[in-house]
Amino acid sequence: QVQLVESGGGLVQAGGSLRLSCAASGSIFSINVMKWYRQAPGKQRELVASISSGGSTNYADSVKGRFTISRDNAKNTVYLQMNSLKPEDTAVYYCAANIGDYRRVWRDYWGLGTQVTVSS
Repeated sequence: QVQLVESGGGLVQAGGSLRLSCAASGSIFSINVMKWYRQAPGKQRELVASISSGGSTNYADSVKGRFTISRDNAKNTVYLQMNSLKPEDTAVYYCAANIGDYRRVWRDYWGLGTQVTVSS
């Protein structure tokens, strides 16, 4: 059984920073791309950032220059460093990963999400 668990969300003032973590655990063979999504109230879930197994990154235009995605392959963990936070960054943040388990069966897994609230 593979699972993803996010941590690091919370309440922060505009201009502040937070660092989200997402750890994958279970019978993991390998992890391909890892991603962070977010969903604000009344809005569709959107892709925030992604990182390949080799470290190539992509960002949504709305977070470029403020957010940094990184990963520790030895710990099966992905991070999202969020700086210069704005009220419009308020959302539930989810991590997702394409993971091959011990049977070499590959599928996408999702965490349950962590709330980020930015006050003005």
